[in-house]
Amino acid sequence: MKVKMSSYLSSQKENLKRIVSELSKTYSYVSILGVDTKGKDYSVSKNTYSLGDSMWTERGFVIRIYNGKNYSEYSLNDLHSKSIDEIIEDIKTKFSESLKVLENNQLSLNDYPMIEEEAIKDAFFSDVEMLPSSLSSKEKIDLLSSIKNKALAYSDLLVDFKVRYEEVTISKLFISNKKELEQAYVWSQAFLVAIVRRNDQNKFFYDSFVALKGPELLNDLKDQYKEIIDQAIKLLDAKPIKPGMYDIICAPDVSGLIAHEAFGHGVEMDMFVKNRAKAMDYLSKPVGSSLVSMRDGAKSAYNVSSYLFDDEGSLGTDTPVIENGILKTGISDLLSALKLGTNPTGNGKRESFQRKAYARMTNTFFTGGKDKLEDMIASIKHGYLLEGVMSGMEDPKNWGIQCMLVQGKEIIDGKLTGKIVSPVIMTGYVPDVLHAIDMVSEEVKIDGSGICGKGYKEHVKTADGGPYIKTKGRLG
Repeated sequence: MKVKMSSYLSSQKENLKRIVSELSKTYSYVSILGVDTKGKDYSVSKNTYSLGDSMWTERGFVIRIYNGKNYSEYSLNDLHSKSIDEIIEDIKTKFSESLKVLENNQLSLNDYPMIEEEAIKDAFFSDVEMLPSSLSSKEKIDLLSSIKNKALAYSDLLVDFKVRYEEVTISKLFISNKKELEQAYVWSQAFLVAIVRRNDQNKFFYDSFVALKGPELLNDLKDQYKEIIDQAIKLLDAKPIKPGMYDIICAPDVSGLIAHEAFGHGVEMDMFVKNRAKAMDYLSKPVGSSLVSMRDGAKSAYNVSSYLFDDEGSLGTDTPVIENGILKTGISDLLSALKLGTNPTGNGKRESFQRKAYARMTNTFFTGGKDKLEDMIASIKHGYLLEGVMSGMEDPKNWGIQCMLVQGKEIIDGKLTGKIVSPVIMTGYVPDVLHAIDMVSEEVKIDGSGICGKGYKEHVKTADGGPYIKTKGRLG
């Protein structure tokens, strides 16, 4: 069934058109983004359960105008406390006052050309098997509790088993001088976390499930708790790794972390404008082996960061960031594209209607190759198969990367030995890691369960992934 557009945004469409029309008499470019996002977060564990609003819940508007030199923005979450005429006059006053403050303080302002748009009217409403309203909150909690109870009965080593489920319905409306765009879609995610103990030693293992689905996602969980508990128990016997350089195979989630940290953040083109990205010096140059290709875009895959248009009204695209080892382009928000003289890639995303739009990732992943996982394992004399993402960090100016991983499965003489090291930290210089890739599997998996920050803030939802890749890495 189709996800329906927010009735609130639909009811405000004519008011928003009027605001654009009236402001356009004063300003040469005017746009409004309307957002109405609602969601619930459910969680159960051995002794507790909780239900609350999703962290992504928001409702409001942001108006952008061209002031003759660059762009000003005004956000609000209420169209009812004042008349539309009063709101329009307030917007004009605030824009005028803020520009005068900047000029009076003799602050230098970046010049931007005016946004030139093509006339577009379009809409996207996703399909799901079940809408979030199809099940009551009690029914969802009961389903999570059923999984938790089965898990707790599975092993005596289990201290706790946590099940979390979140569902989010997003509606967005974008109106400008020439554009009228709207979209509504649902994404859901679930996490299963096993915590085990033996002889006062605790370990945990988790798995995530996420898709552009409604509550039908819960059907994907089924008996997944068994494998998760088994993996957690195996970690009780894990040993620390001996630091050094190794041949490694990165599982799809780890490949995704590398893609995200290395050439996701590294090619966000607002960093090009600020001269803070090493990647801008390597455009059209090799940055990895010929087996390396990477894409990003709302249209590159169908996951939590797939949409018709971004938060600046730019249509989503499929961007070839790396092709056969050659760095082709970056990903951009609209203003960065204007400054650089490039085409926007539909990557302008806001944490909320109250925050600035930045160049941000959407679905970021390495594409598949022709190799089989068993052949990749057979090719390694001594190394590790790395699995499980905990966190990652990158340095777009110097191309350093650090990945914190759950475990490494030992490989000796082309075979998995059954021994596990945990935790594992992989570090390196990004081009070294990518140039060393000599095998890439056919299978590609993309996961959208994570949250991406711009530095330490500005959190948005993204997805990343890839195939199994064989390379060399420094582990510790």
